[in-house]
Amino acid sequence: MKLPRTLLAALAATALSSHAQQVWVEAESFANHGGWMLDTQFIDIMGSPYLLAHGMGSPVKDAETEITIAEPGNYKVWVRTKNWVGPWDAPGAPGKFQVSVNGKVLDKVLGTEGKDWLWEEAGTVELSGKATLGLVDKTGFDGRVDAIVLSKDASFTPPADLAATNMLRKKLLGLPEVAPETEEYDLVVVGGGYAGMGSAISGARQGLKVAFIQNRPVLGGNGSSEVQVWAMGGTRRGLYPHLGEIVEEFADRASNSPAPSPEEYNDKLKEEVVKAEVNIDLFLNTHVYAVEMEKADDKKIRSVTGLDTRTGKETRFRGKFFSDCTGHGSVGYLAGATILQEEKGRMGMSNMWVLKKTAHPKPWPPTPWALDLTLEDFPLPRPMDPVGVKNKPNMIGYDLGYTPAENYEDYLHGPWFWESGFDQDPINGLERIRDWNFRAVYGAVSAMKKYAPDEYGNYDMTWLAFVGGTRESRRIVGDLILPGEDMVNGVIHPDACVPTTWDQDLHYPKEQYAVKFPENPFISRAQFGKHTDRKNGYPVPYRCLYSKDISNLFMAGRNISVDRYALGSTRVMRTCGMFGEVVGKAAWISVRHHTTPRGVYEQYLDILKDLMSQPGAMRRDSLEGPLYMPANAKKLPEVVSDSLDPKKLEGIVIDDTDAELVGNWTTGEGLKPFVGEHYSYGRGEGASARFSFAVKESGEYDVRVYWQPHENRAKKAPVTVLSADGEKTVRVDQTKPAAEANGAHSIGTYKFNAGEEAAVIFRTDGSEGNVHLDAVQVIKK
Repeated sequence: MKLPRTLLAALAATALSSHAQQVWVEAESFANHGGWMLDTQFIDIMGSPYLLAHGMGSPVKDAETEITIAEPGNYKVWVRTKNWVGPWDAPGAPGKFQVSVNGKVLDKVLGTEGKDWLWEEAGTVELSGKATLGLVDKTGFDGRVDAIVLSKDASFTPPADLAATNMLRKKLLGLPEVAPETEEYDLVVVGGGYAGMGSAISGARQGLKVAFIQNRPVLGGNGSSEVQVWAMGGTRRGLYPHLGEIVEEFADRASNSPAPSPEEYNDKLKEEVVKAEVNIDLFLNTHVYAVEMEKADDKKIRSVTGLDTRTGKETRFRGKFFSDCTGHGSVGYLAGATILQEEKGRMGMSNMWVLKKTAHPKPWPPTPWALDLTLEDFPLPRPMDPVGVKNKPNMIGYDLGYTPAENYEDYLHGPWFWESGFDQDPINGLERIRDWNFRAVYGAVSAMKKYAPDEYGNYDMTWLAFVGGTRESRRIVGDLILPGEDMVNGVIHPDACVPTTWDQDLHYPKEQYAVKFPENPFISRAQFGKHTDRKNGYPVPYRCLYSKDISNLFMAGRNISVDRYALGSTRVMRTCGMFGEVVGKAAWISVRHHTTPRGVYEQYLDILKDLMSQPGAMRRDSLEGPLYMPANAKKLPEVVSDSLDPKKLEGIVIDDTDAELVGNWTTGEGLKPFVGEHYSYGRGEGASARFSFAVKESGEYDVRVYWQPHENRAKKAPVTVLSADGEKTVRVDQTKPAAEANGAHSIGTYKFNAGEEAAVIFRTDGSEGNVHLDAVQVIKK
């Protein structure tokens, strides 16, 4: 196993070697990061956290720190860095920067050499006493710095080999061989996304003492402000409708993915909900890189070792039970659990981005090192929708937690399908995958500025995710590997628990945009497979949530024990959070009854079922205390149904299932809410849909049609009403929200005679998009 980078718990670590004085300074330990970002994603690849100058084309503010020089003299300055486009022999070097010492910028421009992480010589300086070091970004295009070594020995050269570099670091910094160990926790949760939050909060409310470890400064994982992926998946339904109540206490209510402001993902709320639990010790900025097994039982974890990514302090977190919520299955992998991972054809990593229209745009620099693209090589960024157009079911009745942007029409975004890495190594190749996405996005913006300056010249890039959103890597094998066919066929297992409502959604390169770079496409398409009962969900078995090999290891999130087709459904975040809720409850049973995760299934399944039937806010004050509902429990809004019962709507309602359809129409359930079982949509030439009815009483009636908006819907859907006054056609724009609640839209008042056949007819001719058929409603005035 590679030893990761470690450092002293000081702002700038220094130490003496045994031969000549050398000073080791970790970039991440700088007292002031300035505009440089702390990147912790690739510690297991290149050995360390590092600072990243992520200015999206504008140089960032200098990072600075102060060090103490014990022995005056001339010091050679070495910097560990990387020319991040070097692996592709791309022209130029985007990540240029310099080092300053006591306010003087050294001449050497760094970040220009080689194809991987290496040491560059920056110059020689005379030092004594205290000295100030600075990192001076030159481009804003993701220069990166791992560490600085100052050496009085002019013949000294830092080693190129990673293992040797780590050995030197430990020697110079005088780090202890064995990190201190904590008290024994009941449950140690590793990974701070939705699955980790569900595990930690659920376990804490059962009276467990929980260590909650996250390697980023914020919680939420892909659903945080750093990545901005919507948290999807239906909650509060199925066999155990209280599952998901914990998730809804902290879930985002964002307007778009990504949104105009990252604040829409409400990192603050997530942290507040976790910190409100007195049984949780939260360790942000802590990366778990090693596992220690019990000496008497090599199938049982004793502790995980975490590195504080800001200070370098290492800690061994001891626990009775562990929950791997890392996404990558890192704890299970380190512990020797059996792992599933596709060799090729996996879903990739997304780095989404946002542009904003401005009166005074910044100049966009040349990007010769980016992918050389034309406007035909990628989908142009999409306009954002106002609050409530998308993600509406997750907003109704909730405090959004943010102030909506004033002008959503001024924002464009590159959403989820900016994705690559399908055939790349999803663990050791992550940095290269992220950097390829950078090259694609920067190349796209350059193409837009070059080939469509009138349309895009006034847009600035305001956000680009430097933390990648990974969809698929390792999965840990449990006592059951859930096959996707079980979902399709509705096979219900005896330990069925968490409802998964998302389609079996797998991503592949989109052929249209894979022509220029077939070996590494960067635009994806979603391929939806079959599913069952989207309203109530398919209940995933509990046996998918613990390792078959490691006796005290649970897992929650996208790394659970499912085949790849089932993963397409279970990987979405609200669903992952509910897996965590079940793990927290099962962990309490394991501690309270001195059993294992497997023992919960074999001996205590009825107790687990009872706990899953209890409200998420229920808690106990001790392991043996009774469950109770606290007086200050958060009250959640009523569940918003995916569908509207046509029998409960006013007047005459004709659903699309009762319409006379001509031509090709496809049913769907993705745009919610809808009337009845589903809606239909189509744009085939000559297609039509006739909604026939007859009123019992002559008079004036309000005619309404139902739809939910989408960018691919008809801009000019022709709708014809056959009434007592004859035939009248109106056109509706189904790319925009309907005027009334739940997708209802009045198309006027019409006269109908009792007993006479009337109709509302939709056609596709001249529609300019998919015509959306859901229901027609006729209400007496």
